[in-house]
Amino acid sequence: MEVEETGKTRTSCAATLETPSIPCDLAGKKRKQDPEPVVRIIVDEKDDEEDEEGEMMSDPMRYSEEPSTKRVKPVVKSNSLTGLITPVKTPALKRIGQSISRSISFRTEARPLPPAPLRSRTKASSFPRRRNSQCWSDTVESHNLTAKEIKRQEVIYELTQGERQLIEDLSLLKKVYYEPMLKLDIMTESELGQIFGTLDSLIPLHQDLLSRLERLKGSEKTIGQVGPTLMNWFPCLEAYVTYCCNQVGAKALLDQKKHDKRVEHFLRLCQESSFSRKLDLWNFLDLPRSRLVKYPLLLKEIQKCTPPEHPDEDFLPDALQLIQSIVAEVNKKTGEAECQFFRRCLVYLEESQRLQEIQLSRFLYCHGELKNNKGQRVHVFLFELALVLTRPGEDREGGQVFHVYRQPLPNALINLEEIPDGEAGGGGTFRGAFTGGNDKVKNCFRVSSRGRSKARPYSLQANDSFSKQQWITCLRQAIVRSRDGTARPSQSQRSLPPDPALYHIAQLSLSSDTEMADHTR
Repeated sequence: MEVEETGKTRTSCAATLETPSIPCDLAGKKRKQDPEPVVRIIVDEKDDEEDEEGEMMSDPMRYSEEPSTKRVKPVVKSNSLTGLITPVKTPALKRIGQSISRSISFRTEARPLPPAPLRSRTKASSFPRRRNSQCWSDTVESHNLTAKEIKRQEVIYELTQGERQLIEDLSLLKKVYYEPMLKLDIMTESELGQIFGTLDSLIPLHQDLLSRLERLKGSEKTIGQVGPTLMNWFPCLEAYVTYCCNQVGAKALLDQKKHDKRVEHFLRLCQESSFSRKLDLWNFLDLPRSRLVKYPLLLKEIQKCTPPEHPDEDFLPDALQLIQSIVAEVNKKTGEAECQFFRRCLVYLEESQRLQEIQLSRFLYCHGELKNNKGQRVHVFLFELALVLTRPGEDREGGQVFHVYRQPLPNALINLEEIPDGEAGGGGTFRGAFTGGNDKVKNCFRVSSRGRSKARPYSLQANDSFSKQQWITCLRQAIVRSRDGTARPSQSQRSLPPDPALYHIAQLSLSSDTEMADHTR
């Protein structure tokens, strides 16, 4: 009975052990699907060894024919020992290794590795950036300067790099915009000359300053004394008077030409290109003016970082005063050119609207879009001596004009009244136009005239509280200066610091004409 049972066991083992004769890849799948036979064989290995020893003593020939050969086959044909190791006796670390090896052997052939992602081109930033954002300290390997002197060198380096970048931008402006539009006949030479103005004269001017600054550099890339160089060069900036005065008409003509499909298409393609840094043509044309107003700021920073014993201390105050006077002169001339330009754009519906105060005005305090009490948009000009309400339009050639909407008001006769936010409108037009049927109003003020029968009160609304405050401030200044009889272009430039004598304006009540009249006596 024992011999038969052992034989049965051997027969079942033989049947089980024949499964590894399948090819290796199929054997792997087989073991994965039904690992029990392999485990059973290994668990009963000790009992088999005892039986085998007994058999070898009784019948060694029989044992050598079957079990020895069949036990070797799975070991020879298997690629790994993972299928022959008992999961129960395997440490955790080995089981992890087994799972990894299985995943590699089973998946590498069936699932190829995903291709490496293609490197996409870096998108241009939505914010315009300068091409070189280095600091001075990034350009030198070592130095023995104090923190204050390092800051001074950084500001001088910013001045130098700003000149270099401005030259590149102006050269690009000429090469990419002016020359192609002229060759492609997108605009006439006369139109391009009016838009670009005296741009060609500014490029060599800044190249001169850049070369002067480069010659000042020492062996350690430091610049010692910069004051005399700036003092000698700043008078060249008077060329900006012509360029900035021309910008008023240039902007209007450019806006008009943008209605041409060829012009619009060309400018859009340029702006979408990488070289433009998301800047349009007008942004490039306005770069010189932006650079001009930055010189006083840079000079103040240099002066702040200059120690008292430095030789520049004797030159920087004079250089700062010089550049400030040049910027003030450019602003004054530009304001006069702007005033003349918009005066020519006014179209009078009645002869009585041609006030002498408009013709005598030499500058504008401010101008912009407001809403009237009917909710209609009007363009309001606050000239030196008069307030004019207009409606924008176009002439026969497509140029912009402004039709005078109501009777203009002399500034000396204006009564100004602020309407506090949230206060009841007090009239049907206010509630209907300004609030959309609500009883509250916002960002509104009212102007009226004394002694003018044809001039009715004008209720106006600004876009926001900041815009409203700007209008209120400018109107206060215009009223006080006109009543005092001291309205002079040289004293009234909005870009200049306010006259100290006008600081009291903020203390006046908007709705009290008595206080204003008493103060002007």
